[in-house]
Amino acid sequence: MPFRALDMPDQPRLKLSSIVILGSLAGLPPLAIDLYLPALPSLTRGLHAAASSGQLTLTGFVAGLAFGQLVAGALSDAHGRRAPLIVGLIGYVAATALCAVAPSIWLLAVVRVVAGATGGAGVVIGRAIVRDTYGGTAAARVFALMLLVTGAAPVVAPLIGGELLRLTDWRGLFVALAAAGALQLGAVVALLAETLPAAARHRGGLRLTLGRFGGLLANRRFVADAGALNLAFGALFAYISASSFVLEDIYRTSPQLYGLIFALLAAVFVAVAQIGGRLVVRVGARRLFRLGLHAIALASIGALVSIAVGGGLAALVCCLALVNAGNGFVWPNGTAVSMADMGEVAGSASALLGVGQFGVAALVAPLVGVAGSRAALPAGVVMCVCGVGGWLLYLTGGRSSGMLARR
Repeated sequence: MPFRALDMPDQPRLKLSSIVILGSLAGLPPLAIDLYLPALPSLTRGLHAAASSGQLTLTGFVAGLAFGQLVAGALSDAHGRRAPLIVGLIGYVAATALCAVAPSIWLLAVVRVVAGATGGAGVVIGRAIVRDTYGGTAAARVFALMLLVTGAAPVVAPLIGGELLRLTDWRGLFVALAAAGALQLGAVVALLAETLPAAARHRGGLRLTLGRFGGLLANRRFVADAGALNLAFGALFAYISASSFVLEDIYRTSPQLYGLIFALLAAVFVAVAQIGGRLVVRVGARRLFRLGLHAIALASIGALVSIAVGGGLAALVCCLALVNAGNGFVWPNGTAVSMADMGEVAGSASALLGVGQFGVAALVAPLVGVAGSRAALPAGVVMCVCGVGGWLLYLTGGRSSGMLARR
């Protein structure tokens, strides 16, 4: 099903303040997940729950996030970007505030599902806003700039959460998350303008919405690009999920050294994204996307071999650094090329990207620990399957079309 790209030559470009806001919205999920991780043991004890029940508050948020992006993306195509985004943020702030007063682990898990579903609006609509206002290499550069904000969230959130626990308990962390959401809501209301003209909106109810999703899934190039992007994220998430027990329990790093390695690898990811933002004008988004996928495939194979033969910490960290560097090229450029020709259904396309991303994350997380905390091989296998699988999926996709593909 072909989709008509929006032709809006007079569409105003985003101000730097708006790009910062969109980056913070994309960083909302890792902030909402990672900030309260240091308090998870005390949370489960305080609510007289088992550790496995406490994990449901994480699973519920991710599940809500995936579903919420589908709904918000379709609504934003029908009603514009601004109104669904504001409603979603209001719901997120309210649900997160309710988490702070939840009397039981089960009610907390349910409210976290609602928080994830409403918080997903910021992620999916933020990508659609960029696509409304930029095309081609310009979109890739904006996505790279957004990663300066987004990429910081998973690094600093646990540190902030740990420091806040010196002043408050787990309930206070949810108050802090609600306050951060309220600040984002205020910034959106005050500074972010509507980017989808009324003439470009598509109404028609559930049937038309499902038709748009079906059309996207029938688009071979979109499926190949989006699938490769999400599998590349799966390789990265496999490392993130397994990193603490692999590095600390198997390679015997101290918590402090682990934290340093994690921060340095995250810095590689963000730095390469910014380098790509400068190169994309000369090299092209699709070429950088392809280069990143090649790097991730090679690095994930290297990580698996290193783990299997006992290659040592330095060899493994070098492979992980290359996985992060590859994703620095893949994330902004893969998002840009996936949505390049989806102008009139950018919200729906963004929703499918988000569902795929968090769906892969939900599958990867339990698989890396399937053999326990003292076996690194499953993490290496999952990383390799995702890294090589994303590369192969990209190669088997339909022929590229449009200006971006020719670059």
